[in-house]
Formats: sequence, C-alpha cells, structure tokens
Amino acid sequence: MTATVTVTATVAATAVSRIDAAWAVLDTVPDPEVPVLSVRDLGIVREVLEHGDGGMEVVLTPTYSGCPATEVIAESVREALVAAGLGLVTVTHRLAPAWTTDWISPEGRAKLQAYGIAPPSGTAAMAGASTVRIRPPGVACPRCGSADTERLSAFGSTACKALYRCLACREPFEYFKPI
Repeated sequence: MTATVTVTATVAATAVSRIDAAWAVLDTVPDPEVPVLSVRDLGIVREVLEHGDGGMEVVLTPTYSGCPATEVIAESVREALVAAGLGLVTVTHRLAPAWTTDWISPEGRAKLQAYGIAPPSGTAAMAGASTVRIRPPGVACPRCGSADTERLSAFGSTACKALYRCLACREPFEYFKPI
C-alpha cells in the first residue's frame, strides 16, 4: 500500500510540475498582433489541463470570436508546448464568458505602456454598467503621461486599438480599447 501511495503522489507531483512548466512556456508565446504581450499577459489562456494519456489541453478564449489571429495563436501555443517536451497538446477555444480587457494582467498593462500603447483605462466589467464608452475621457499618453489627448481615429493598426495624439508632447499613440 505504501508503494501505491508513493507512486500516486509522484504522478500528482509530476502533473503539477508539467502544468507549471506549461504556464511558464505560455509566458513566452507572443500575441501576433501585439508581440510585446504574451498570450498569458493578454489573459486569453483560461486553463491548462493534464490528461491521463500524457497529453495536455490548453483552453483559450479569443479576444473576439472573429479575431484573425485565433488560429495562429492556437498553433503557436501547441508548437511551443510540444517543443518544450510537454507531450501532445490539444487547444480548445471557449467563447463564454467572452474575453474582456479586464483579463489583461498588470504586467501586460505595464508592457503595453512601455511599448508606447496606452493600456485600457478603467474596467470593462464595471458593476451596473450598461453602456460602452466610445470615447473614454482622459486617455493618458504612454510617453509623457499627459491626459491632454485627442482621438484621431476609432481604429488603429488593429480593430481593438484606436489612434490618439498627445497635445502636450505631440506624439501619436495607440490606445487599447476596453471591451
């Protein structure tokens, strides 16, 4: 009986360490549209599950259901985990609950700021909120920090960003829209 308990404990420890290893690998998989962010920073990795057959499942929630990068991200995740020696990997997409910019990690927000993209302001899932702000007030410039900015276009290089200009330092920048 002691041997069975030891083997079971070893298998459980191995599963935990494989899952931890998978999460660490996912920290290195860049988002193809905003490569300064990893898929974990972006908050699209919902779960990493260990299967009894030695395989692994990664559950992703795309930023929106029509995101053109969804397939590229799934393949990048699969390739990175297989290359790390973590066995067969299945990627599953979960659409509910829908992704929100609230899921971007604090580290991801800091990376956006350092990269010159203003991170989403406020929270998308405010209690009792029933409207989405098209023009959020006071989008701060990621370069100089001024809130004296203007929106130039509702869309930037991708649909999830808007193009702004700082009136203080005169630099253009993108703003990651809260959704």
